[in-house]
Amino acid sequence: MSLLLRHSSFVIRHFLFLLLAPCALIHAQTKPAPEIISPQVKLAVEKASAWLMKQQKTDGYFSEDKSDTKVHRGDVPSHTGAMTSLALMGLASVGHTPADKTPEGKAAAKALRFVIDNIEPDENGYLGRSDRSRMYGHGIMTLMLTEMLGMSPDEKTDKDLHRMIDGAVKLIIRAQQVPKSEANRGGWRYEPSSSDSDISVSVWQVMALRAAKNAGFDIPKEAIDSAVAYIKRSYRVDRDSNGNPKTNEAAFSYEPYGGRQTFSTTAAGLLSLQVCGQYETMEVVGSSNYLLKFPPDITEPWFFYGNYYYAQGMYQRGGEHAATARQRTEQTLVSAQTPEGAWFPRNGNEKSAGAVYATSLALLSLSVYHHFLPIYQK
Repeated sequence: MSLLLRHSSFVIRHFLFLLLAPCALIHAQTKPAPEIISPQVKLAVEKASAWLMKQQKTDGYFSEDKSDTKVHRGDVPSHTGAMTSLALMGLASVGHTPADKTPEGKAAAKALRFVIDNIEPDENGYLGRSDRSRMYGHGIMTLMLTEMLGMSPDEKTDKDLHRMIDGAVKLIIRAQQVPKSEANRGGWRYEPSSSDSDISVSVWQVMALRAAKNAGFDIPKEAIDSAVAYIKRSYRVDRDSNGNPKTNEAAFSYEPYGGRQTFSTTAAGLLSLQVCGQYETMEVVGSSNYLLKFPPDITEPWFFYGNYYYAQGMYQRGGEHAATARQRTEQTLVSAQTPEGAWFPRNGNEKSAGAVYATSLALLSLSVYHHFLPIYQK
């Protein structure tokens, strides 16, 4: 397939599906003007992209570790494939794709080649074993590989992408079919063999499946339907004796029928349902209203992870929800960025994930109006 044809395929996908994008930093008294990127956000994106490029190692992976470890196929530092995939999606979401001849594009191409050449699927297509990132990383890497179709620099890379995606998608579907209780059926957890599920792992698999479907891979309708049903079981609304919701605002919990309810689990549920075409369901309406009332705060656990879902999910919702989330996201992230261009997680387990992780997710959160990644386009 020629480069021209592959880019034509991307343009078609661009108009058929949905994406991320940056925006405008505006005072709290006014609503952001749609589709306009402010100078403050533009500068934040440029600084973040430049900082990420400085973290790229000789072999193509991203890490703020000062060492430049030589890697070997199937034996890479922990989470390297997943983190590099997040960084690559962050760069691509603001226009730095592997097909570009710019320094940023060359860095993106090198990162993509690193994942293809060094993340070795097992015999079942499992990507998360190679870098010990488990099903979290498997979903992230599968989503990234699928989003890079049509953006890769040459035909060989496209063939490699198709091969890896095919095995990775089949693994996601098999893992969903592991016998589970009624509550956990349709979701995913830490390993392909897990018999339970949670929303944070499941959302990455859902997005990977939906992206693969839009790229032309054969994804059974029942896989998407089963995932949607699982996510809806995690919606925690009080109901009357007839089963009708008593309120039009409620959260998603970490696990079905229980578990903690946070802005991050709620935003994950909101976005995952919408990428599956669920735009006006009770769960989407209620969770987006909940997030209007209880938006993310940078001091909360898993802020960068949850804010990514918040920015994208509320953008999909549109109207007041999108305008409010855009304004809050931009103001929070622009003010928290370091002079060098990075973001650092502040709390709990997220703090140990590091600045490449946080900066990549911040870029994805700010990219809502760039419209480069098909999975997030509206």
